[in-house]
Amino acid sequence: MHVFGFFSAQVSDTITISRKEAEAVFLANNLDLIAQKLEISQAEARTVQAKFWPNPTVSISEVNLWKTYDIEAQPALIGNWGKSSQVSAEIEQVIQTAGKRRKNIELARIEVDGEQYELQEVLRELKKTVRNTVTEILYNQEQQKIYQSQISSIEKLTKSYNNQLSLGNISKAEYVRLKAQEIEFKKKLISLHQEIQEQQVELKTLLILPAKKYIVISDPFTMPEKEWSELEIEQWTEKAKENRPDILMAKNQEKYAQKNLELQNAMKTPDVTVSMNYDRGGNIMKDFVGVGVAFDLPIFDRNKGNIQEAKLEIEKTKIETRKNVLKSENEISSVFNNYIKTREISGEIDDSYETTLDGLLISHEKNFRLRNISMLEYMDFLDTYIGNKMIILDTKKELNQYYENLQYVVGQDL
Repeated sequence: MHVFGFFSAQVSDTITISRKEAEAVFLANNLDLIAQKLEISQAEARTVQAKFWPNPTVSISEVNLWKTYDIEAQPALIGNWGKSSQVSAEIEQVIQTAGKRRKNIELARIEVDGEQYELQEVLRELKKTVRNTVTEILYNQEQQKIYQSQISSIEKLTKSYNNQLSLGNISKAEYVRLKAQEIEFKKKLISLHQEIQEQQVELKTLLILPAKKYIVISDPFTMPEKEWSELEIEQWTEKAKENRPDILMAKNQEKYAQKNLELQNAMKTPDVTVSMNYDRGGNIMKDFVGVGVAFDLPIFDRNKGNIQEAKLEIEKTKIETRKNVLKSENEISSVFNNYIKTREISGEIDDSYETTLDGLLISHEKNFRLRNISMLEYMDFLDTYIGNKMIILDTKKELNQYYENLQYVVGQDL
């Protein structure tokens, strides 16, 4: 049994999915996204709460539970009770002034927008991680195929050379050199298996799949076909200002800071408490009903400290927005240049190059079996073959990663 076949045999439940299917599962199941959506619902609930007026306050006092003599006769209040009792009742309602209630509602709505942008940012980050992890798995799957094929071929050669060694037709050094190469390939395959297990853990965590599952990506490992010019950079920079969640979050913080300043200015104006009270048996009137009003006198506290802090917060959020915009411009330019350079390298690898490499390998193996070329020539070409195969795979991986990073820094799929 080949080493790769041994690894596959250990997998209890293999799932074969495409890139698109992996993203669909991620969007449906990811717990970070679900948690962030719940935070949006919480912010919406706070908006609902902000719309309510403060509850009125009712107080009842001055009730004597014993009989009082030497008082003016009064009619009973409840049944036979109340002829010699005093009761005072009051209801109060706080009325917020200077539009405080409206401003608090607007602040709560801005918080909802902020949570929605936060969801977009979480989605942007995780989508990049999912896509790059899928690329890494595809990259390792292709490497495994290369080494599995070479192990299969070299095992046959080693077996043949072992027979020749027993017949005395070759030197032991030749056999040992071939066997060492076989062991080296198997060791590399084990290393690849360990790497892909780490990638499996990350992807299964993102897709919320059980540990016993083993993911195989069904897509071919190809390069993105997108070709752009530097003219796109200016357009992408403008798109980033409209679409990148980190920039939208910073702008939303500006709005919040501005609205908070309005609220802090409104806090200078005291709220008004309106009251209505009833007094039985405690005044020259038998049943007294009156109204009242109360408010703080803004003599000592004019909320100056909070107003000054709110003004400084506005300046701080403007700086943060500017910083994020500059960051996006630099990131777009840098990633675009990396993509273009890698694209140029990939353009030098035509479609027939890999086929030619595979054909040459088959030819060298045949000639080596027939003893038309030496082991040194065969091993040199084998190193060249694997090195070139890895260059092709590395170019595919890097181009996919730069393509995904470009979508990430622009803030939308391209």
